[in-house]
Amino acid sequence: MLLERLYDEDLAQASYFIGCQAKGEALVVDARRDISDYLALAAKHGMRITAAAETHIHADYLSGTRELAAATGATAYVSGEGGKDWQYGFEAERLMDGDAINLGNLKIIARHTPGHTPEHLSYLLTDGAFSSSPGYLLSGDFIFAGDLGRPDLLDEAAGGVDTRFAGARDLYASLKKTLAELPDYIQVHPGHGSGSACGKALGAVPSTTLGYEREFSWWAGYLANNDEQGFIDELLNGQPDAHAYFARMKSENREGPAVLGPLPHLEKVCAQEILAQVQDGAAVFVDTRSHIEIAAGTVPGALSIPGLGKTASFGAWAYDPENDQRSMIVLAQSAEHAERIRAHLMRVGIDAVTGYATSLEGLPLAVPKSISPAQLEEFAYELLLDVRNKSEYAAGHIPGARHLSGGKVLWHQQELPAGGKIVTYCQSGMRNAVAASALRDAGFDVVELEGSYLGWKNSSN
Repeated sequence: MLLERLYDEDLAQASYFIGCQAKGEALVVDARRDISDYLALAAKHGMRITAAAETHIHADYLSGTRELAAATGATAYVSGEGGKDWQYGFEAERLMDGDAINLGNLKIIARHTPGHTPEHLSYLLTDGAFSSSPGYLLSGDFIFAGDLGRPDLLDEAAGGVDTRFAGARDLYASLKKTLAELPDYIQVHPGHGSGSACGKALGAVPSTTLGYEREFSWWAGYLANNDEQGFIDELLNGQPDAHAYFARMKSENREGPAVLGPLPHLEKVCAQEILAQVQDGAAVFVDTRSHIEIAAGTVPGALSIPGLGKTASFGAWAYDPENDQRSMIVLAQSAEHAERIRAHLMRVGIDAVTGYATSLEGLPLAVPKSISPAQLEEFAYELLLDVRNKSEYAAGHIPGARHLSGGKVLWHQQELPAGGKIVTYCQSGMRNAVAASALRDAGFDVVELEGSYLGWKNSSN
């Protein structure tokens, strides 16, 4: 058996390539939308991808299951659980609790583990060449290393009302059932790691075991003491902000992401053509440099999306493909770099990248508006906006500041003043550059606080 984890640091998301070496067949679980890495792995190991499966309807990235199935002829498998309101809208094999995918010597059993979502499946894997008993659990957003999949995203991102409580009870029951039926040695391979917004305390280690989590996780004591209410209260307390783009991901993943097929090569665009496209509203320029470099001067109207570390995450903060039809021209070091930027943006359903530039030569530059912490007290503004996470805001903020996380600002413009200046800040400046550029692009008069919250705090000491 071959089991390889492909991890996207940008979205803290894990997908899995599982192969039967005897038969030369492979299954991919929770594929991302840019599928080249899976195809390369299959070629490297002389395997055919014959199956692609999902654990649930994802909220934080756009699934690549349909893309992979279209490219390879693989059978797509999705959950048939969760009731009529949680059925997928595209053609695929529906799996119910106990159904199996057979892959040579490997048997993959679907286990219904609701809680994070009603339809959620985990996959119990048996390597028949070594044992007749399962040894691995691909847990998706059920059990993480050190945490559990949050049950409140349906409220936060999918328009649900108080679904978190039923989800938390379902998660408690799923844990009870799983721990009662499976041995401690089962290796758990989760769908996310540290940095994901799908939980509040995810560990950075790539895998764990049921026994370790049963003994040391935050939830272990609640289950051992049959304290369901204590479990629910702790689970729901302190969950991180859910980004606004999660609602779009939920909807697109449920209905089925568009299949892109082979992608055209990106064109290198000259400065004159960039200006022409930007000025007539056909394109937006994307500055991918650090927020420090951008603060020294950028193309007027450019979106700030530092890359590649958080290109997908920040891209989904700054650009709304449902309401923005402009193409994107990205600043990249090379054609290959531009292709990688496009791949990251595709992971959150932004398919707008058509070209790239390798420098700012020939383009007009302007310094984004900013003020120092010392100027803030005497500065006339309509709103002081904190774009950090709500937990950061609760731990300490500049007096008089309102909170609206950077992942939501573009979708909550009605909560912002129509006129006057908005002063924005985050913790150190990077997230602020993204949010400020998105708000400027939307027509707001934005002034960034130099050094953001840390700069203000240091100047106040």
